Amino acid sequence: MRLLLTGGTVFRDGGFEPLEIAVSKGRIVSVSPSLPRDGASILELHNCLIVPGFVDVHVHLRQPGFSYKETVASGTAAAAAGGYTAVCAMPNLDPVPDCPEHLQAELEAVRRDARVRVYPYGAITRGEKGETLADLEGLAPLVPGFSDDGRGVQSEAVMREAMLLAKQLDRPIAAHCEDESLLTKDWCVHDGAFAKRHGLPGNDPASEWRQVERDIQLVRETGCRYHVCHVSTKESVALIRAAKAKGLPVTCETGPHYLCLCDEDLEDHGRFRMNPPIRSAADRDALVEGLLDGTVDCVATDHAPHSAEEKANGLRGSLNGVVGLECAFPVLYTELVKTGRVPLETILNALCVNPRRIFGLPGGKIEEGQIADLTVLSLDHGGVVNPETFRSLGRATPFAGRRVEAAVCMTLVDGKPVFPEGLEPSLYGTIGIARGYDRRSGGES
Repeated sequence: MRLLLTGGTVFRDGGFEPLEIAVSKGRIVSVSPSLPRDGASILELHNCLIVPGFVDVHVHLRQPGFSYKETVASGTAAAAAGGYTAVCAMPNLDPVPDCPEHLQAELEAVRRDARVRVYPYGAITRGEKGETLADLEGLAPLVPGFSDDGRGVQSEAVMREAMLLAKQLDRPIAAHCEDESLLTKDWCVHDGAFAKRHGLPGNDPASEWRQVERDIQLVRETGCRYHVCHVSTKESVALIRAAKAKGLPVTCETGPHYLCLCDEDLEDHGRFRMNPPIRSAADRDALVEGLLDGTVDCVATDHAPHSAEEKANGLRGSLNGVVGLECAFPVLYTELVKTGRVPLETILNALCVNPRRIFGLPGGKIEEGQIADLTVLSLDHGGVVNPETFRSLGRATPFAGRRVEAAVCMTLVDGKPVFPEGLEPSLYGTIGIARGYDRRSGGES
């Protein structure tokens, strides 16, 4: 069956065009201002924006080992609802995927339950303990890159060895940068005004940027492709900008919460506890500037679900990690695009195009022959972020209760709708707004 998407505006080659898209057998077969209707199932998308499916290069699906927090099924359902057609899953699991054998349980869950494409990282070190290298050579054909996310690799010698081998294998290192020697015991927030005002132990920004600085020097030595996870400090942005200016193969990501919030927005609630922490207004503004000038390549959610009990003990007693897949785009659009701080094209490149370029993933272009992984957006749907309707098992988001002005209407993988669930050809021509946004404060629900 040929599917025809009509009436929408298409994001293509960095701009917006009123185009129709024909899809068949999982591929885009034609893109034109006008396409034949004969024999096609027609999807009317008036007043919608059609973009390449979003990619999140930093999510925690928690399976195997921690399925009470999230599963591949629930996490990828959340991804689909957020407009994501692909996610890269972090390796802090049980077992840690530090060899092909330990990766098999995760791959089986993905084959069985995934609603979107899932690309699992392999670990950098055995058990993510930072001591001896994982089986990088055995993992390389199966993963987009290597990461010990959740912990920084403390040993410079081990990181150098990992980079040398990753360079040979043509895989990037995706680094959680955290110098544990610079961490305050039991820290729970950024070491800034909020911490001082409330007498809370703070996280020194140097714990991040000092390791970024170390690793960039290792990139100079090894030539390894190097991606910095969840950048949160102005110093890290400056270091990465300088590295790029010198032609080093360095890229990075930041999260919606680092771009849109600062420590003055914190509340004593577990939904504001994450690692790295939300930092100062100066850090936030530096990240926005980095996004604008191309220093920051990707926006990734670091979607890290926990149980309600694990997030119920305020800033001091809750575990690190918040969820973000189901509200990322509406928040970014509302807080950055609608306010005039960041062009929509920049946000879409950070969500659709750059992640695929960095990690060598398919798609990212709306043109003939490309996979039909597409996201349909509405930019005029008011609503409120309501975690109680999330598909994720996690509910802790710092954006709970925030007013948003956009929604994901539909997500297609291989040309088939994976969100909304159960959408049949007989229902084409009608588009509902994404669940997860309570419209009661702004009109009909």
